[in-house]
Amino acid sequence: MADVKRTGDGSKLVRAPKTAELIADQLRSQIVRGVLKEGDALPTEIELVKQFGVSRPTLREAFRILESESLIIVRRGSRGGVLVSSPRTSVAARDFGLLLQMSGATLADVYEARKVFEPAAAEMLARRAAAEDIAELTGAADALAALVAEGTDSADLGEWSAATFRFHDLLLERAGNTTVALIGAVLREVVTRHMERAVASTTDTAVIEKQFKNTIRSFRQLIDLIEARDADGARKLWLEHMDRAGRKMLWGTLGSESVIDLFA
Repeated sequence: MADVKRTGDGSKLVRAPKTAELIADQLRSQIVRGVLKEGDALPTEIELVKQFGVSRPTLREAFRILESESLIIVRRGSRGGVLVSSPRTSVAARDFGLLLQMSGATLADVYEARKVFEPAAAEMLARRAAAEDIAELTGAADALAALVAEGTDSADLGEWSAATFRFHDLLLERAGNTTVALIGAVLREVVTRHMERAVASTTDTAVIEKQFKNTIRSFRQLIDLIEARDADGARKLWLEHMDRAGRKMLWGTLGSESVIDLFA
């Protein structure tokens, strides 16, 4: 697609796409539509040069574009080749994280966004949950409870945080809405880093243990509401839980910190 920019007098200045971009567009389209599937090998470089009628440097530039999007893996050497890959959420998370940083978004901004998506996910899941969804959520709550039951004396609080976010991830993944699941996954790295910093900034282990026990209680209450198909109750409970958790996680100056402070 051509880039359109305006000049100083308001007229349009159109930049024609490079040949490498056009080739990347064609290959990307085939990958997205499933014509080329993950693990498939692209034709050899010689065959593609002949097919597109371009030079090797132009073809390799197209490869670099697709490689940066995690759509292909280029294996170099005598046994090399180009394999189709699936885009990773981590790539989107990295790019979106950079955008949040450059936009000056605060941690409070990110948490407020989660308060929109997660209660909605709880409501959706309560309407359509299957037995395996309930089992997965229960397993995640049980895993956190087992860690907390061991106490904080020899606890790896990073494990506690990871177990907590496994439940949040499942809630978004199982809601049945791909967009909600992907947005949650993209925000996950930002939220996880913040959670680790929030926990690390608290030296009172009794307070930490109490907060995690309250979290487990909320998890189990939510599971009961989802199992009972109480969509309104699930949404309300989860919003209240996130309000309480947010007040504790965003204490002091943490909430006003920009996302860039987490990655600095």
